[in-house]
Amino acid sequence: MATDTVRAHAAPRSPKAALRQRKPPRLRTVLICASAYLIGIIFLLPYLEMVITALRPHDQVTDRDLLPHSITFSNFTNIWSTGLGNNLTTSLEIACGATALVLLVAVPAAYYTARRKFRGRGVFLVLVLVTQMFQPTAMIVGIYREFLQFSMLNSVWSLILVNAGFNLAFAVWILNAYFGAIPKEIEEAAIVDGCSRLGAMFRVIIPLAMPGIVTALIFTFIAAWNEFIVALTLSSGPNAPTPLTVRVSEFTSQYSVDWGHLFAGSVIATIPVIILFALIEGKVVSGLTAGSVK
Repeated sequence: MATDTVRAHAAPRSPKAALRQRKPPRLRTVLICASAYLIGIIFLLPYLEMVITALRPHDQVTDRDLLPHSITFSNFTNIWSTGLGNNLTTSLEIACGATALVLLVAVPAAYYTARRKFRGRGVFLVLVLVTQMFQPTAMIVGIYREFLQFSMLNSVWSLILVNAGFNLAFAVWILNAYFGAIPKEIEEAAIVDGCSRLGAMFRVIIPLAMPGIVTALIFTFIAAWNEFIVALTLSSGPNAPTPLTVRVSEFTSQYSVDWGHLFAGSVIATIPVIILFALIEGKVVSGLTAGSVK
């Protein structure tokens, strides 16, 4: 009899009983969630309008209706005949090249400044930070003359070097903070287990600092992908490789604007960034624990 009573008490509750006993959310939680959704909708509205306008027929572009009476994909199909594929490839080369160059230089530089106490270390970090005060727009004349003297105008490499140079300081600073936050004992334990200094860096420290590396990667890629002024100045030749940002701006002229192709090109320009976030987002979480267990 006692055993049956214990089993009856230990039996799992039905889902309906669990729902009845679940407390409703507090007013504060509801307000926070509603505010978050509202802010998210506000930020998504321009992108939604961009997609809707790209799907409008040419005779409905200036209509004030929220939704078009009919949709067409001609803006997305015809835009490739303008050579947008080559512009997309050029932008990918510039963004990927600048990101790879920044990580190649910033990772060892940040690791050394975080692990070594050398004379002038603080001055070096301050000088690195000061370079963030200079924008490409303010230095565009000097940049143009420099690449003109080296005969590197109308080249993808000139845009890769400029974008890498202006994003290197941010990457060094953020990676220096991540490397400095990793305890030295983890690295010393790896060295005791037989790893060299370089092996401990690649097998332990870099996996632990992966969230910072991913952050630097994302910011550098987006900055190089969206850069416009330097690309417009250094790629002014007739046969110059033109990035996507410059090509999209050419759909606007002094007397007319090709709204359909303009918004279709803008939608296409956002797709690589979305794909990058989708591929890298999981690396941020996995990098928090990777490398800490032998």
